[in-house]
Amino acid sequence: MNLDTGNPAPVGMEILVEGRVQGVGMRPAVYRLARRLGLSGRVWNDGGRVVIQVWGAPVQVGAFRRRLPAEPPPRARIEAIRTKALAGVPPVDFRILPGRPAAAANVPPDVAVCDACMVEVRDPTNRRHRYPFTHCADCGPRFSVIERLPYERRNTSLRRFPLCRDCEREYHDPDDRRFHAEAIACPVCGPRLWTRPACAGDPIAQTVAWLRQGKIVAVRGVGGFQLLADATDAAAVARLRARKRRPHKPFALMARDMAVVRRYARVPPEAAAALTAPEAPVVLLDALGETALPEAVAPGLGRLGFILPYTALHHLLLESFDTPLVFTSANRSGAPLCADNDEALEALSGIADAFLLHDRDIVHRCDDSVVLPATGPVRVVRAARGLAPLSLSVPPGFEGRDGILALGGGLKATFCLLHRGRAILSQHLGDLEDARSFAGFQKALADYRTLFGFQPRQVAVDRHPEYLSGKWGRRWARSEGLALTEVQHHHAHLAACLAEYRHPQDGGAVMGLILDGLGWGSDGTFWGGELLYGDYLSCRRLAWLRPTPLPGGVKAMTEPWRNLVAQLWQAGLDPGSLPVLRGLPVQALLALLEKGLNCPPASSTGRLFDAVAAALGLCPGGQSYEGQAAALLEHLAWQSDDEGAYPFTVDGNVLDPAPLWSALLADLARGVEKAAVARRFHRGLALAWVSLIGRLRPAGSDTLVLGGGVFQNRLLLETVRDRLEASGWRVWIPRQAPLNDGGLSLGQALIAAAGG
Repeated sequence: MNLDTGNPAPVGMEILVEGRVQGVGMRPAVYRLARRLGLSGRVWNDGGRVVIQVWGAPVQVGAFRRRLPAEPPPRARIEAIRTKALAGVPPVDFRILPGRPAAAANVPPDVAVCDACMVEVRDPTNRRHRYPFTHCADCGPRFSVIERLPYERRNTSLRRFPLCRDCEREYHDPDDRRFHAEAIACPVCGPRLWTRPACAGDPIAQTVAWLRQGKIVAVRGVGGFQLLADATDAAAVARLRARKRRPHKPFALMARDMAVVRRYARVPPEAAAALTAPEAPVVLLDALGETALPEAVAPGLGRLGFILPYTALHHLLLESFDTPLVFTSANRSGAPLCADNDEALEALSGIADAFLLHDRDIVHRCDDSVVLPATGPVRVVRAARGLAPLSLSVPPGFEGRDGILALGGGLKATFCLLHRGRAILSQHLGDLEDARSFAGFQKALADYRTLFGFQPRQVAVDRHPEYLSGKWGRRWARSEGLALTEVQHHHAHLAACLAEYRHPQDGGAVMGLILDGLGWGSDGTFWGGELLYGDYLSCRRLAWLRPTPLPGGVKAMTEPWRNLVAQLWQAGLDPGSLPVLRGLPVQALLALLEKGLNCPPASSTGRLFDAVAAALGLCPGGQSYEGQAAALLEHLAWQSDDEGAYPFTVDGNVLDPAPLWSALLADLARGVEKAAVARRFHRGLALAWVSLIGRLRPAGSDTLVLGGGVFQNRLLLETVRDRLEASGWRVWIPRQAPLNDGGLSLGQALIAAAGG
């Protein structure tokens, strides 16, 4: 027998890689792995996926296929790999080819500058010493600079900066960290900084000097402008509040490093991980009392929002500060974030004393993300830079349900596309009550349609008749001949969480406790404290908080005292003797309640929190930002370890808060500490719902969703969750999408898909 002992004939394999595989250094990683294994072939971006073709000995090709998912770049997330055999003549080498445009469903979010780049920025001998736009293949802007797919330099706003000889060499060197780094730049060929007013020296040094002088500086960042001020300068913080017309809403803080953060706040391990993650969000932390900042940074709250520098520019600005800087969105209260230089110079002229500008265009404006640490995973409060666009694989049963556009609600607006087997959630786009914010919402939607090659066939909106997003969506669906689905607000909260946990379309109904401010109910009244049982297709209301009138309608959303009067009136108690209500038109309000004039009923948990806060003297006359009274009440409750709980009663399917009021007023009359009163309210509400859930638990049910903006209250969330888990429940809480109204559009999209 004549055996051939020579080299085996080469084989070819095509590999399609899907997931977060663009803008994360995937092609360079593939190139290096193929070269190490002695393979020839090519790799390119194809829409939102990566296509690899390799040829070589069967053993080497097999090793490549095994090692590819085991050795991805740090920021890659491989979700699917498909292979097929290739015929034909193998190429002589391995190359990275230009990308091919195609419809995609994954766009890389922006990534914080990496440690390796910062070593270069701090090295006086390096050519990028103190260069504020230093990035490599593992870090830097992505979504904020992408104009079209595939993600390559020619398709970003960096295309206007031709590479110098040194950057060109790095870009094409497989052994260099900047091999195919699309955001590559240097002082010779990259973006530049300048100030207004103009300065003759270093713009960064001048900005630092302004900050030390107590000035407010508008700085153009990755996704838009931020306003910076010395957080230890009470006068500067007060001026910023006055100019921005933001009297109480807390400011975020940027600190140089973790050591600075730890001087002002408690940093548990999960918070430290979030602060140092490549997404670089604002992380909400419990403040330390020993090293106090001016009260005006976060009035009345024991929580501080900290963020670490996420670009070389921020690192350079903060390097000489061993105290924090106020770091807040550059806009007037209620208006969208400024992103363009000319726009900022005009809109912020009465707020900022000076400007630090650059010429790298921002294609997609993106505020900073915000997360809340809790026991277990951090919870997303606002998904924006670093987290958005959020692209989730659709749950089983929803494959092929493409072409659905969901438009969210009215506050904390987002939209969601169902496209190519994925649910794509937009960045936070603000509150749509402001016409400029709504214009920004429309522009972002147009940008997403272009970027993803998305063509809607069905539109989903909130059932509320007055939401601007819903009105616009209904008109647009009619004019374009698109199918329209109107989704109940709290059903959308439930479905959004089911989608995150990949609950199958035919997975059956689960229970959901949804607590928020207001949402339009299926019975035409306002809801906000609901125990639901449902899936994507349908949902029924098992129990609810007893509806209480909203005296004055929308005024009750901003004036907590109105809710206190309504709660006491409904409980049969006289509010006239309460000191906190003196000087307010209580009798006029009682007359409205008796006549039922402009007093729509609402089962709103948010308004119940407002009422209790008002009873304790927390901004009873008015709140200047959404959730202010509730946030102050939670802060007060954390100052007590009281184990009491105020009573609620159950009347059929209705949880009635009336009994708590007699107990609460009696405690106040006896001089019980207000912190203990606040704690007893939180515990009473949590335990009442847990008890009612146990009574109404359907046979065989073991999963329960917690959702709605009220669950941003960590004390309430953890009390309810811990009690439910102790009773054998599997509790699902949103982890990637916001559990407030920022996640509504995700749930709307899945509900529309289930029904269509």
